[in-house]
Amino acid sequence: MPTYAYRGRNLRTNESVLGERFATSPQALAGLLRREQIAPASIREKKASGLDFSFKKKVSQKEVAIFTRQFSVMLGAGLPLIQALDAIGSQHPNKEFKAVLEQIKGDVESGTTLSVAMARHPKVFDNLYTNMIAAGESGGILETILQRLSVFIEKIVKLKGALKSALIYPATILTIAVGVVAVILWKVVPVFRTLYEGFNVDLPLLTRVVIALSEIVERFMIPIVILAALAAFGFRSYYKTDKGRHVVDKAILKIPVIGEVIRKIGIARFTRTLATLLSSGVPILEGLEVTAKTAGNAILEDVILEVRQRIEAGGNMADPMRQSNFFPPMVTQMVSVGESTGEIDSMLTKVADYYEEEVDTVMANLMTILEPILMVFLGVVVGGIVIAMYLPLFKLIQVLSGG
Repeated sequence: MPTYAYRGRNLRTNESVLGERFATSPQALAGLLRREQIAPASIREKKASGLDFSFKKKVSQKEVAIFTRQFSVMLGAGLPLIQALDAIGSQHPNKEFKAVLEQIKGDVESGTTLSVAMARHPKVFDNLYTNMIAAGESGGILETILQRLSVFIEKIVKLKGALKSALIYPATILTIAVGVVAVILWKVVPVFRTLYEGFNVDLPLLTRVVIALSEIVERFMIPIVILAALAAFGFRSYYKTDKGRHVVDKAILKIPVIGEVIRKIGIARFTRTLATLLSSGVPILEGLEVTAKTAGNAILEDVILEVRQRIEAGGNMADPMRQSNFFPPMVTQMVSVGESTGEIDSMLTKVADYYEEEVDTVMANLMTILEPILMVFLGVVVGGIVIAMYLPLFKLIQVLSGG
């Protein structure tokens, strides 16, 4: 959304006013200013410079969850919609979020529905959020929908945190290990190599291997770094393709322990999202389409879209879920029971609760086991290099002492 610089006159105080605001068009901004008793004299779009060194603080999901809870409390207390938006936006510490809330407030004041106003900011309020808000507006249960949304977002943030822990922690330790080993091979080992070459000492096999690795690193350090950067860029570009996402996501699911954790997180997220949408009055076909976009895994996304196609053709949810082999039998059985009793949203909520607890338990155990294993691995690698470098010293001492 473009930024406009405006100049005008305050009709109440007759003072000149200057400022900048986001708006969909100059006409929209002019209407907003007039409602605020400001007569615009000029409005021009502020062009971005070729190089933008500003760092905008993104709106996190946690901030959206807090806003949603505050919003529901204010509406429940009887505050009008505009006043509630103004109260939250005026005191929000995140300037980016504050600007978004001001725009939403202005759009609602001009007659736009809340869901449409929020949909104009997809980076803050995604399709799932705006669909639920639309359902709440049409059903007259906006306060209830906002309460469900706040709980839902908090749980999703927790699941994302668990996913990051499952992937980032071991990756961080391994990255540190590679960095430490590279520095030792690049800077420390050559000192010992020079020393041993000067005394012409027969070196053990382990020492010769470490020295050979050191020579490779020392000689090709820059090409290795460039190659690693290109590999990382290539992997990222490949993962952005549809085929790349499917290949990588399928491979991740096959990783021992980690793959099972990611599968459980995906199940919990899918069932929680769909249950929240269905209980809020969103039609099941629309709910499945929104859920597929937020699945977080290409394989699970395909399964959800297949479920949607089967339901659209007159089938049920349980059969395609069972045939996909992604979901455990317990999940498909509970979905089947939910369909037969007409309480599918209730059953999905129970499945989500169960798998969220499972993820918490598995992650606690995984971190407990993984941390010492990675520390031992790091110690063995670094310690092995140190031992390899000091082994010839014993023979060198014997040579110098005349033994």
